[in-house]
Amino acid sequence: MIPVPIPVIDIAPVFGPAGPARDRADAAIIEATTVHGFMTVTGLPASVPLGEDARTRMMRFFALDQAARMRLARQKYAAGNANVYRGYFPLKEGDPTYKEGIDLGPDIADPKAVAPDDPLREATPLPDESDLPGWRADIAAYHRAMTGVGAALMRAIARGLGLDEDFFEAPFRDGVSTLRIIRYPARTPEALAALAPELILDGPQGRSSEKRYIVGTAHCDSGFVTLLNQDALGGLHARARNGDWLDVPAREDGLAVNFGQLLERWTGGRVKATEHRVASPNRERVSVPFFYEPAVDAVIRPLPLAGAPAFEPFAYGDHVWNWMSKFIEFQGLEDKRPPRGVRAA
Repeated sequence: MIPVPIPVIDIAPVFGPAGPARDRADAAIIEATTVHGFMTVTGLPASVPLGEDARTRMMRFFALDQAARMRLARQKYAAGNANVYRGYFPLKEGDPTYKEGIDLGPDIADPKAVAPDDPLREATPLPDESDLPGWRADIAAYHRAMTGVGAALMRAIARGLGLDEDFFEAPFRDGVSTLRIIRYPARTPEALAALAPELILDGPQGRSSEKRYIVGTAHCDSGFVTLLNQDALGGLHARARNGDWLDVPAREDGLAVNFGQLLERWTGGRVKATEHRVASPNRERVSVPFFYEPAVDAVIRPLPLAGAPAFEPFAYGDHVWNWMSKFIEFQGLEDKRPPRGVRAA
């Protein structure tokens, strides 16, 4: 069976009033979420920063020297730093996922989002304004814009599932969404020579015949909705239901969108979390994913959908901390946030 390409959907109507155009957009979105678990969206509001200009402004972070970046590193990489969950993560030589970047929380757009007693709501360490003039304003604007896109998509998904369109509004209020700015550098000839064979793609991949190398290993996202601005080099591949890898072309006028395992579980398996990877020519690649997430105390319980399996309700913050503490960059920090449990209504 020939796999169906990743759909490209003009979602402009979801930002407008109810009507036939919005109904058609909703139907296309819910088909993409339930069949593919992946889509490319266009038709975003003019206020949403897109394409190369937005990436270039945010990528100025990597103009800082390594010492300046390490001053913002997570505690795992710089023991004297206070930040545990947010901040810079350096390149790990020899790791098949070959990247460096910085995780930025909602406080970059709303300082009130900080809660000193919860590492999931810690303050994001930022470079001095004098070192990167205007960078803080750029990332704040991008975070706010992506939050709006995520909310609009969740309203469309709610309508597509037959729920009230505002069903997801309360859980995502005061969310802890993460903006991640990533640089995948070119590997040295020595590093290429040491690569495991499974990290080298022999044949043409996607739109290019240039040999590609795995720089982001296959995985499913853990959370809800991921909005990705990837550069013209592309390299994002989604796993089709027949096992083939499909190219997710980069669009300067849009975003790649995929869904996480927790949203799949929450919707009783209707929304699909699709495995994906990054395979790139040996040239620098940059990408900016935004992970749309609910509040730490949001209660995840079975949705009122026919046939949805039951599970014990849990707080999102407990889930995400338990999940992330399994990754090497957080190991040893598990006790920094004891479980909080579900708060009484």
